[in-house]
Amino acid sequence: MKYLNIPGLYNSGDEHWQTRWEHVYPDRFSRVQQEDWDAPNKEKWIDRLDKTIKEIDTPTILVAHSLGCITAVHWAVTHYSPFIYGALLVAPADVENSDKVHLKGFAPVPTEKLFMPTIVVASMNDPYCAMERAAKWAAYWGGRFIGIGNKGHINGQSDLQDWKEGLAILKKLEEVVETTGI
Repeated sequence: MKYLNIPGLYNSGDEHWQTRWEHVYPDRFSRVQQEDWDAPNKEKWIDRLDKTIKEIDTPTILVAHSLGCITAVHWAVTHYSPFIYGALLVAPADVENSDKVHLKGFAPVPTEKLFMPTIVVASMNDPYCAMERAAKWAAYWGGRFIGIGNKGHINGQSDLQDWKEGLAILKKLEEVVETTGI
């Protein structure tokens, strides 16, 4: 199984678990490269994600963080790839309630069931999305919800190092994918 990291606003820095996973497992993890990480545009981000996914020819799980989660969900309700087997959506950004003007362009958050197995992970003290909102989205998307306590925005500032708990959750998603025969 391969993994495509989909970072959020400003990309994922050196201390972010997405970047660390890419360094530890360079043969399994790659990253979508957005044209502008600092001024996101929904259509451009979805288009870049779609172009990246069209180059995939092996079973792959999307691994998204923050605004990357919302980008992945927008992609999944409007596109399809037989090579995308699942999505791990970590700390989805609440673009509908954000005070950042450029994030509002990603609203509304889709509420359709996704075509792939999904796990949504959230923190109780995430400043960018209430845990209840993330849980509700997981239900809409037909996914499983996992709350991981007080981990902030589950990013580089959360001091998660290689985030072994996240790798274990990703393994659970792989098991779901294998049992559903997708």
